[in-house]
Amino acid sequence: MNFLEERIMKDGVVKEGNVLKVDSFLNHQMDIHLLNEMGAEFKRRFADKQINKILTIEASGIGIACIAAQHFDVPVVFAKKSQSINLDGDMYVAEVESFTHKCKNHVIVAQKFLSPEDHVLLIDDFLANGCALQGLIQIVQSAGATVEGIGIAVEKGFQSGGRMIRNLGFQLESLAIVDGMDAATGEITFREQPQWDAK
Repeated sequence: MNFLEERIMKDGVVKEGNVLKVDSFLNHQMDIHLLNEMGAEFKRRFADKQINKILTIEASGIGIACIAAQHFDVPVVFAKKSQSINLDGDMYVAEVESFTHKCKNHVIVAQKFLSPEDHVLLIDDFLANGCALQGLIQIVQSAGATVEGIGIAVEKGFQSGGRMIRNLGFQLESLAIVDGMDAATGEITFREQPQWDAK
């Protein structure tokens, strides 16, 4: 069991409706040491890729992406979920549906931050149905840039998103893949994966 899986077992909470709460260490309060280990592992898994930019989505992916970006020594761009007065110029826009929030959003990236020269690593906290990732992929492709890989903290392996994204031919690396959750018992089962070492 890897470092992230151990932490999910210790502090994650399973709720009805296939919801896994990791807000005490990953996507509300953030354990920066844990995020740093995750960033190092993403760097190891994508070591052969010429990544010059990381793209994530507002809001829960930002912390993970920023810490990971230190290991790649590249900037982070995050897709915004709402238009604001300080967004100017031409935009790339994609529609995404949130599993957690049960709503659709338009996500926006200013065109000046993505170009055909960019080799992009997508990072997010959760992968369930894959809608957010599809939106980010669409934005990268609209820019003429290249998706070099996708790094996910927690994948719900019992939902269709991971299979769909892998079938599109992308290198998708999830640090923890949950194959089953039981809200009544709190039990979580993980898919067997290659080990990674905490520094």
